[in-house]
Amino acid sequence: MRKTILTSIVLATVLSLVLVACGGGTPATTTAPSGDTSGAATSAPVAVDSPVTLRVLVHQNPPMVDFMTSFNESFMAKYPNITVDMSVVNANDLATVTQTRLTANDIDVIDMFGFSNASQSYMKNVDAPNWQQLIDAGLLLDITDQPFVQNYAPEAIADAGTYNGKVYEVNLGRVSYSGIFYNKSIFTDNNVAVPTTWSELVAACETFAAADIPCMTAGGADGWPIFVGAYGLIGSIYPDQAALAEGLWTGAIKWNDATSMVMWDHMKVYAQDMIEDGATGVGADAAAGRFAAGLAAMLPAGTWNASIIETAKPEFEWGYFPFPGSDNTADNQYLFGKYDQGWVIAANTPNKDASLLYLTEFSDPDNYQAFANAVGFIPTQPTATLNTQIGQEVAPFLANFRVGLEQYWIAPKGAGQYANPWATYFVPFGTFEDAKTLADQVQADLQAGLDANK
Repeated sequence: MRKTILTSIVLATVLSLVLVACGGGTPATTTAPSGDTSGAATSAPVAVDSPVTLRVLVHQNPPMVDFMTSFNESFMAKYPNITVDMSVVNANDLATVTQTRLTANDIDVIDMFGFSNASQSYMKNVDAPNWQQLIDAGLLLDITDQPFVQNYAPEAIADAGTYNGKVYEVNLGRVSYSGIFYNKSIFTDNNVAVPTTWSELVAACETFAAADIPCMTAGGADGWPIFVGAYGLIGSIYPDQAALAEGLWTGAIKWNDATSMVMWDHMKVYAQDMIEDGATGVGADAAAGRFAAGLAAMLPAGTWNASIIETAKPEFEWGYFPFPGSDNTADNQYLFGKYDQGWVIAANTPNKDASLLYLTEFSDPDNYQAFANAVGFIPTQPTATLNTQIGQEVAPFLANFRVGLEQYWIAPKGAGQYANPWATYFVPFGTFEDAKTLADQVQADLQAGLDANK
């Protein structure tokens, strides 16, 4: 799962603007779906009396594949007329294979990542994401009125499976990438409380520095862990990430305005003063290992790192809290993240009843709970709990889970290479030393794309 999540984040970063998931709101565009004549059933699926082969497509994710193999065996035992034929492809190939098989009408149920990066009315000359194109082409089934949809949290359905007021996906889990892991023993030994403001975080790092303890470690050799580690900082400055995306496109928000300069100033401190010396030579997994070994007080990172930490040192006592990038405590209460995989059904499937039955069984609370335990996602069913340490740590903040900027953002075509709010632009990870110089460059590169698409 971790590799899949990381791949998703990096790809979204390179292609979109990214800063690898609820207060974000429903993705929407001004283009209505066309060609979807499937309708939505209003009752439970009927029994399947004739032998059918149900074709299921999933991406390579070992814990998920193992769970689905077991689930399929149980499902076929319960419904002997249905044979499940499950195909597994690499995450990078999932979108292409999905498009090909939907077009060929030789797939029924598909594992699809949560809906994100919808083309919005304020965006100019952008390409709609794959999922949006599939719905507009009438290739995904409208499941709005299916009873099993009600088993999932309304915000998860709205944020990750809804388009133009209709539901096409039930999303199965989310991850947060905006928090900080902390070493409970180091905090206790140095009389440091969990920071709830930027000033408290700065003071904590100063205390650790005085004790010759690195404040934070991070995988600078891989690059992306540095800017992913700052997502919470960005979110605390701009808690409404959907509004941030729109503001950047319309010009109401600029990367070098007064509010953004607070972000850049804090980001400079984060990159140059908080992260340990030598982090440019540390890989992502190695950073989690260093944290577990007690070589740094904190690790700003996504929730998927919990499994690495626990594997490295099972007895290690750690916690997880939202990155406090603002001096206003109320701005630091959110966990930002993304929705991961979900289920969709081919609109033209000849096995509609079997497909709906498959998702009905999977969505049963007991079956879903077993799935959540197996893969470690933050659950999207309200009745489910993540029975792990990271599950306990994020539980108090789930009411404040919000979709991150990179799930809304589509960069204007023609934007320059620095048109991203990345901490990696600062020395020692990049070449910029001065925050104002960097902010001006970032805005100029964004403006180049905006001007090219007027």
